[in-house]
Amino acid sequence: MPAEPSRALARAVNAAASWSARWVPNSFAIACLLTLVTFVLVVTVAGKNPIAAEGYWTKGFWELLELTMQLALIVLTGYIVAVSPAMSRLLGFLAGLPSSERGAVALMGLVSMTASWLHWGLGLIAGPIFLQFLVRRHPRIDYRLAVAAGYLGSACTWHAGLSGSAPLLMATPKNFMEAQVGLIPVSLTTFSGFNLSLTAVVVVVTTAALVRLYPRTSDVRTTEEVLGKQTAASMDAVSDDAHGHAVERGSGFSFAGFIENRYALNLVMGVLGVTAFWSLYAEGGYRVSLNVFNFAFLFLALLLHPSPASFTGAAARGAGYLHGIVIQFPFYAGMYGLIRYSGLAEIIGRWFVSIATPRTFPVIIYWYSGILSYFIPSGGSKWAVEAPYVLSAAKTLGVAAPHAILAYAWGDMSTHFLQPFWAIPLLAIARVEFKDIVGYLAVLFVVNFLLVSAAFMLLPYISR
Repeated sequence: MPAEPSRALARAVNAAASWSARWVPNSFAIACLLTLVTFVLVVTVAGKNPIAAEGYWTKGFWELLELTMQLALIVLTGYIVAVSPAMSRLLGFLAGLPSSERGAVALMGLVSMTASWLHWGLGLIAGPIFLQFLVRRHPRIDYRLAVAAGYLGSACTWHAGLSGSAPLLMATPKNFMEAQVGLIPVSLTTFSGFNLSLTAVVVVVTTAALVRLYPRTSDVRTTEEVLGKQTAASMDAVSDDAHGHAVERGSGFSFAGFIENRYALNLVMGVLGVTAFWSLYAEGGYRVSLNVFNFAFLFLALLLHPSPASFTGAAARGAGYLHGIVIQFPFYAGMYGLIRYSGLAEIIGRWFVSIATPRTFPVIIYWYSGILSYFIPSGGSKWAVEAPYVLSAAKTLGVAAPHAILAYAWGDMSTHFLQPFWAIPLLAIARVEFKDIVGYLAVLFVVNFLLVSAAFMLLPYISR
């Protein structure tokens, strides 16, 4: 068993946790504060008047409605699948594999990072759903660190993986930058030796850091200690959703009760969805979009539940986790509108590019992308704003376009450690605030930032 963390490390983690508990507000308050900061930057840096800034904000406020609904469905359909009888048994089995709490935290991190590399939508729901089974099998686990581990995919692997927005977009025919730089295949970005090696190193180092960060026995805070006994006990009901929800219709035969409590309708609708899936997949250019992902999970959930009553009962329970997504995403869309339509992104970008050289450009873009991502945590939308001047600067400096794209991608997810936007589904299901986990995430951010910065500093040398 690994040694307990040193006193210095334990003090640092506890200090970060104490500081965040005192000074970091909840996720909605962070969204509001970031909105105000963005307003100030648009007025002072971009030189726009407050009335114009307000117009940019309202113009962008509803631009993420489609994404909001897509992410709400990811959480809801993922939950319904997870609490089905077969999936509950599988997740329970996997959660029981680690022999220690440290091992359980490491497994949580690996599940999150692997799922996010495969598809960022899968990563959003895999962590929070698996977490509930993990804490049930390991009731003495440090709950704060386990929740933090469930968020690592969004901060460490998603934009380097199969669904990374920028690399996929640049490889798609007729994309908005094709006339300027041509098509850039994913073999030069996602599947390049540099990206695959860096991803593997980050996963290994982050997993080791999780084990090392596990608190001393006296500092462990269990699920009951963090949430309270009653709330913690209610989390145990997650797999119980799979076994009931039969609807009583009184004595005697009832057609409604027969339909609602039998598998027949689930089977018919599930088969219909499965047969339609390929057509939807083909229409989307054989790419796993969020719509394709949600379609698959919706009908998989129907097939895995024993009756319509079981399905709708699980849906009713899962819907309670959606409020954070529905309320907060419009505020981030407003920030996107402020930064995009005011020209603030281009101004900040020119600052960084003006001090870059061919050898420092990748790491500077990595840093810049991380800073902007804190205010616009949407990789694809932000790339649409940045790509024209980032790739133009790369061409001027003689930097390969794939290197600029990867620097952007890794920077885009780097500050997610400190930003609650993509953690909202996890926080809703885990029933904690961002301030409860940001102490651990801050330490992991430093490790990740130093490691990835070093990699992009070396990139110009190793790619010659």
